[in-house]
Amino acid sequence: MNRAEEPLKLTPNLKKLIAPAIIGLILFLIFQVLPSTSFESTDTPYPQIISKDEAAQAASRFARERLGFPASEGQDPLVTYQSNSELYGYLAKEKKLKEYNKNYEAKYPYDVYRVRFTLPGGDALNVDVHMQNAGIAGFSYDSARSSYDRIELNQGEVRKQMLLLVEEGMTLAEKQALAEPWLKWAGYDATQLQLSTREGEPKLRYTVTEAAIGDSRLQLEFTFEHGTLRSFEPAFSVPAAHAAYVNKQTQDATLLTLVGYGLFTLVLGILAIVYSVKTRAYTSFKRGILLSVLLFVIQMLNTYNLVPVFKAQGMSETGIIGMMIFYAIYSLVFSALLYFSLVGGSGLWRKEDGLNPWPRAKEPGYGRYVLESMKVGYLWALILLGIQSLIFIALGLTLNTWSTTDASQSPYNMLYPWLFPLMAWLAGISEEAVYRLFGIRMVKKIVRSTFVASLITSIIWALGHTLYPIYPVVSRPIELVIIGLLFSYIFLKYGYIAAMFSHVVFNSILMGISLVMLQGAPNVLIGLFYMVLPAIVAYVIYRLNPTKKEKPYVTTPHHEGH
Repeated sequence: MNRAEEPLKLTPNLKKLIAPAIIGLILFLIFQVLPSTSFESTDTPYPQIISKDEAAQAASRFARERLGFPASEGQDPLVTYQSNSELYGYLAKEKKLKEYNKNYEAKYPYDVYRVRFTLPGGDALNVDVHMQNAGIAGFSYDSARSSYDRIELNQGEVRKQMLLLVEEGMTLAEKQALAEPWLKWAGYDATQLQLSTREGEPKLRYTVTEAAIGDSRLQLEFTFEHGTLRSFEPAFSVPAAHAAYVNKQTQDATLLTLVGYGLFTLVLGILAIVYSVKTRAYTSFKRGILLSVLLFVIQMLNTYNLVPVFKAQGMSETGIIGMMIFYAIYSLVFSALLYFSLVGGSGLWRKEDGLNPWPRAKEPGYGRYVLESMKVGYLWALILLGIQSLIFIALGLTLNTWSTTDASQSPYNMLYPWLFPLMAWLAGISEEAVYRLFGIRMVKKIVRSTFVASLITSIIWALGHTLYPIYPVVSRPIELVIIGLLFSYIFLKYGYIAAMFSHVVFNSILMGISLVMLQGAPNVLIGLFYMVLPAIVAYVIYRLNPTKKEKPYVTTPHHEGH
């Protein structure tokens, strides 16, 4: 890290980083990228995904020919990606994905396109379509006056009685009569199935005893509302023990996120405001505004990008507007946290240590400094990807770590998937400012140890990722504490800009690959573009800050901003 009041100079020994970077890239490709290109560890090549238009056409034919739904023809339906994350997680945990994909996935997928047709009055039909073969995987009606989704949020006897109420006293025989045509359509004989529902119980469920994988059984489930069929959804069950485990883990993750991450990040934010004022003689309140505005814009673009998710949840236009307002307020708060972390962090390092962790543009050597920081960032990002791969292997061997799907964050559910990798810049700019630039120096004032300060801020940062669908929930914090300590090392050795680039490149590669996996030439090209975008940005900054435009450096010590 450069001394304050001295010309900028960053001359990293890149040759020493090249070999570990190449090894990191190889490890990343072998253990993270290549497995993703096969159908969940089978020998089947990664399947071709049908387009959303093809899914809509298949759903429209089904709705028109089998259900006579009037809005299915000539309508532009909402198409979203939905996933049975509990089932996928169970199969992943028990290492049975390969077996399931071979024997059952073609007819009973855990990932589907959900095509939603809506009538002017608000009544809707959801048709689930297989993402590879366009087969129909199930359907459900959503009446405008329905309370079914709210009922499902209840538990135990209350939920049972509410479901029976909306069924309006249907007998078991009446339910079976409505279900029989659909059983035949699905290729089943009701007499050969195990009836799992008794008289006086809500819904209707048949179990296909011969279709089993682990403790999971194929169940053909029907729901009813107002005396008519509401849905038919064939799917494999999730063992109660697994569901209880995930529920408990989610509760633990929520607590860790709110307390370990949210509370301590709030404390850091308040301290950032305080020390921005206390170190004002060593910093400038003019700096950080541009990055904070950029952060706000990216946050709001990402929120707008997720509108299909909100619509798929049945949210009204008014509800979506309310959600956008909520996220606008949240983004403003988060942008303010970034701003004061930049101002306060820069001031603290200058005042306490005489160091310059975040140089100003126009300082002598700034353009070259940014260019070299970018080079360091790329090499370290590759090293970190390799280390991450090794951590995943170690966690799998020791904690039996497994993960599942999360449709709410999938590029398939975004209005413009090509905007998704912009989040790499949001994370890199903000997290390196809050937890490294400001956090390390602030905590060091208390603990008097750079390493302990780096460890504490890395733990706080890591706990903010516990709600990712990775189990057990301690897996992600363990991984990210290690990664966070390495980001801290990069920051302490090279400065904020190098740490920011390493973080941005790290995430851009991961997010860029997620676009490539969507298939199609545009997605592949855009994914690759985001991987090289940090280099483009650094080069543009370098060209805009040539040596001849640099201001002569004042050798007499002075306080920035005065």
